[in-house]
Amino acid sequence: MNSKPIRIVLLLSCLASAFFLRGQEPSIIPRPASLVLGKGFFLISPSTKIKTEGSSLNHSVDFLNDYLKRYYGFTLSSANAKTRDNVIVLNYERMDHPLPGSYKLEVADKNIYLAGDNESGVFYGIQSLIQLLPVDPSRSLPIPQLKIEDYPRFGWRGLHLDVGRHFFPVENIKKYIDYIALHKMNYFHWHLTEDQGWRIQINKYPRLTEIGSCRNGTIIGRYPGKGNDSIRYCGFYTQNEIREVIKYAADRYISIIPEIELPGHASAALTSYPYLGCTGGPYQVQQTWGVFNDVFCAGNDSTFQFLQDVLDEVIALFPGKYIHVGGDECPKTSWKKCPKCQKRIRDNGLKDEHELQSYFITRIEKYLNSKGKQIIGWDEILEGGLAPNAAVMSWRGEQGGIDAARQNHDVVMTPGQFVYFDHSQKKNEDSVTIGGYLPLETVYKYEPVPGVLTVEQAKHILGAQANVWTEYIGNVPKLEYMVFPRLSALSEVLWSPKETRNWDDFEKRLPLQFKRYELWETNYSKAFYDLKASILPTENRAGLLWKLESNLPADKTRILISVENPEKISLIVPMEDPHGQSDGKRLYKDTVINERVFQFEYIGPVRVAGNMNFSATLYGEAGLGNGAKSSYSTLSQKFSFNKATGKNISLTTPPVDNFPGNGGSFGLVNGAVSDKGINSIEWLGWLGTDMEAKIDFGKQENISTVNVHTLDQKRGRFYQPGFVEAFESSDGVNFNSLGKTSLFQPGQDNMGNMTISFSQVSTRFLKVLAKSPGTIPDGQPGAGNPARMLIDEIQVN
Repeated sequence: MNSKPIRIVLLLSCLASAFFLRGQEPSIIPRPASLVLGKGFFLISPSTKIKTEGSSLNHSVDFLNDYLKRYYGFTLSSANAKTRDNVIVLNYERMDHPLPGSYKLEVADKNIYLAGDNESGVFYGIQSLIQLLPVDPSRSLPIPQLKIEDYPRFGWRGLHLDVGRHFFPVENIKKYIDYIALHKMNYFHWHLTEDQGWRIQINKYPRLTEIGSCRNGTIIGRYPGKGNDSIRYCGFYTQNEIREVIKYAADRYISIIPEIELPGHASAALTSYPYLGCTGGPYQVQQTWGVFNDVFCAGNDSTFQFLQDVLDEVIALFPGKYIHVGGDECPKTSWKKCPKCQKRIRDNGLKDEHELQSYFITRIEKYLNSKGKQIIGWDEILEGGLAPNAAVMSWRGEQGGIDAARQNHDVVMTPGQFVYFDHSQKKNEDSVTIGGYLPLETVYKYEPVPGVLTVEQAKHILGAQANVWTEYIGNVPKLEYMVFPRLSALSEVLWSPKETRNWDDFEKRLPLQFKRYELWETNYSKAFYDLKASILPTENRAGLLWKLESNLPADKTRILISVENPEKISLIVPMEDPHGQSDGKRLYKDTVINERVFQFEYIGPVRVAGNMNFSATLYGEAGLGNGAKSSYSTLSQKFSFNKATGKNISLTTPPVDNFPGNGGSFGLVNGAVSDKGINSIEWLGWLGTDMEAKIDFGKQENISTVNVHTLDQKRGRFYQPGFVEAFESSDGVNFNSLGKTSLFQPGQDNMGNMTISFSQVSTRFLKVLAKSPGTIPDGQPGAGNPARMLIDEIQVN
């Protein structure tokens, strides 16, 4: 008798028991509502069988077998009705939870039993079972004995993809859908039409794909770009490919929401059929990003006939309840000049072009309702009055969703500051992104139900989704990098009970999730492990503290700092005391260094007192286990001191959530000025309100200039302040004006300065007012909406 298989099983038993008896829960994301861990394990191997005791569960069986085949090299064959041991059993059970998709999973020593309240419940249980599999490929897979009872919190758990700016072929879309399924999510929002490309075949209008699916070039780099690559860029999906993707998603219990943009973002359609626009052209499929004035003509009945014909073919393809009609970022410039649009306003007793947009959306809604469909659109469809049965996706913050819910309309929350996955994941991205800063922790701590809603109003919050706009995402590795690991965080927000969510616990589960990405050969951001820097005030407000942190184990890493100090300013650095030791532990003391160039190992926060440049590199053991050192991440920081640096500062109006700055109000006097354009965490932002800051120097100071560093990027709705005014005071109560300016001195990357110069005064307190730029003017993207105002530093000399 050969004893080798017995020895292998015994070894696996010992290893699994040793791991699970330590009380470590399996790493399942999203975290189940209830998980009780046992003491033994079940071994999945090629000899394990699978059977279904309920009908129509083949999709779950197929998904599990496909996963096992792809990553472990084997599949499970079907068991007969009498099989009781070494078997996985799938079944239905009644469960008392408000939303469909509940399941329970029981792993015993001889079998696994998985039951769901419906087909999707069993499928979601399969995803938890998959996450119990070891991440190291093997043909013997120990699964811990446990009991799970689980159910979804929200009915809408979505992920979006813009294929208009950059096109992704069917095989990429299928992989994207698999990622959605593996995270127990159930909606894929497919953004199919844009100014930069029409991506869906419409048989009645062939020029949409013959002409509208191609652009003759693409800008290079961040908008406004460093030129054009002049490379023809094309791509669209045939209707057969659309059907193939829809079936693929349906087999994974995912509904696809197609988006056909209207009345704006229509350049590709207008180029294909110029009569659809207000001017008749000429138009072009856009080669740059942003918002364009040429939109569908609201006064032309042929526009509505065209859209109805398009939507007829879309309806025939997509079986779901919702059709997304966009409705966002529609400039009214063309409509104001168009005789037909103005006649439409007069004939229908409309107040203005905003009500004309409401008319446009409502007319399309009535048509879709007559076909048994319901519209959903971005929160701009609230402008001029919401169509009667429309659902809203709230992207410009949460207010649009709050307003819609209070009007008893269903809402999907998708605010940019929490779930826009095209925003940077770390402070110093290696490649171009659209801007903003959305770290993993911010996604995880998002709460989709606004606290200001009543219990009844909150019932209209269907859930949330992440959006992935692809202006700067042109390939699959970049797409995956932007999505992961933030998708894992969002999946837990949308699935797990609110009371069980815990960031510290989620952090502990991340390392294994990263190994799972690597098993999938999926690219992902490692920003979670990157160096993170904070700039803090000192106790006496004389200088700054530069603090560095990382999520890598401290005992297996070191941080090396290089300093350029051309002015030889004294730098106070915690360093090891070569003569100090206590109970075998190393002691440290503050050391003053005033060399021009030097290096040291980071031990604790560094006291900075003047202009100097830092570069920090995080080194860790490669793989955190073999002793070899490798570089994980680097960051640099330039400090520029002035008389306001490090001082006490307060704001009358706090910044908006998605531009909070680096340290809140203190970020305005932290000595760090953005050199990356909008792609910096230093910016504090205001929307429709003034910025008023009060600085306390702590003593009388002689000053003669006040400078505000700001940004003017109209395509992104960012405008310089209307004016900047400075005031001085000796008591902090009574202020006198020192002067004001409306002059913006432009620099690089749309940044610039607004400087006030005046005769030298001695003062202790300074107040700086940056006036809101007001409403975006006609002819500009977002016309009629409040302009955004960004400021990152106030400098005083």
